[in-house]
Amino acid sequence: MSKLDVRTVIISDVHLGTADCKIHEVNHFLQHTRCEKLILNGDIIDGWQLRRAGRWTKAHTRFIRLVLKKIEKRDTEVIYLRGNHDDVLASFLPLQFENLHIVEDYIHETPRGLYLVLHGDVFDTITRNFVFLAHLGDWGYRTLLTVNRGYNAWRAWRGLEYWSLSKAIKARVKSAVNHISKFEDHLAKLAEDRGCTGIICGHIHTASDKMLGNVHYLNSGDWVESLTAIVEHHDGCFEVMDFAQFTQRFPMPEIVPAGDDNQPDAASPMDAGVKSTKTEN
Repeated sequence: MSKLDVRTVIISDVHLGTADCKIHEVNHFLQHTRCEKLILNGDIIDGWQLRRAGRWTKAHTRFIRLVLKKIEKRDTEVIYLRGNHDDVLASFLPLQFENLHIVEDYIHETPRGLYLVLHGDVFDTITRNFVFLAHLGDWGYRTLLTVNRGYNAWRAWRGLEYWSLSKAIKARVKSAVNHISKFEDHLAKLAEDRGCTGIICGHIHTASDKMLGNVHYLNSGDWVESLTAIVEHHDGCFEVMDFAQFTQRFPMPEIVPAGDDNQPDAASPMDAGVKSTKTEN
C-alpha cells in the first residue's frame, strides 16, 4: 500500500464519539500516512458528547487501533495533547507509555527552530472560565451541524458539492472573525514569550498557515468539516493538507468496506460507563 511519507503529522479536533466526526476519512488519512511523529492536538475524543448523547462505533475504535499500530509496527512517537472536549485528562498529566506521551503542551524541534504545540483553548475565555456557556455553545454548534447534515443531503441529491454553514458564519460574521484574530494574536505572543519560532494549535476548526509578525502560526483545522491536517516534510517544511487534496494521490474507496463500522462498538468507552445519555452538565 502506498503511503505519504513525512517527518510529522499533526491532526486535531477529530471528535470521536460524535455523529459529525468524519471517521472514515480520518481513518483513510491515517492508514495512508507514514511518519516519525504523530501529534494529536486535542479534542480527539469528545468526552462532552460521550457523557450526553454521543455514539461510539467500531470505526471510532479503528482510529485508536490505527494509532496504536503506528506505535507498535512503525515505532512512531505519538504526542497526545489535552483539549477542552477531552479535559478529563487534565488531572493525570503528564503521562507516558513507551512511545505515547499525553501532555498539556509540547515543544516540537524542527530544522527551522522550536514550535510550541498546544490545543489553544487556554486563550478561549468562555471555554476556560464559563463552563456552562461553553457547553451551551457546543450544543448550538452541534445543532448547526445537524441542520447542515440535512441540507447537504439535499445538496448531494441535487448533485451539488458539500457546503458548510458554520464555516460560512465564521467567515462572514464580524464578531467571529474578530474572535479568531484575537485568538491567533494571543498565541503568537505566547510563542514569542516561550522563545519559539512558531506555534501549532487547533480548537477553532479553522486551518491556517501564515506569519504573524515573526511567528509562524499553524492551525490543523478539524475532522468534522474542514478535514485538514498539518504535515511536516523531511526537509522541515510544513504544509496544511486538506482531504480532497490528499485523495488525489491516495483515492478513497467510494463504498465503505463491508462490516458494522457504524454500529456501536461493544468495547467502546460508553460501555465502560463513559456515556450517560441522561446526564446534564
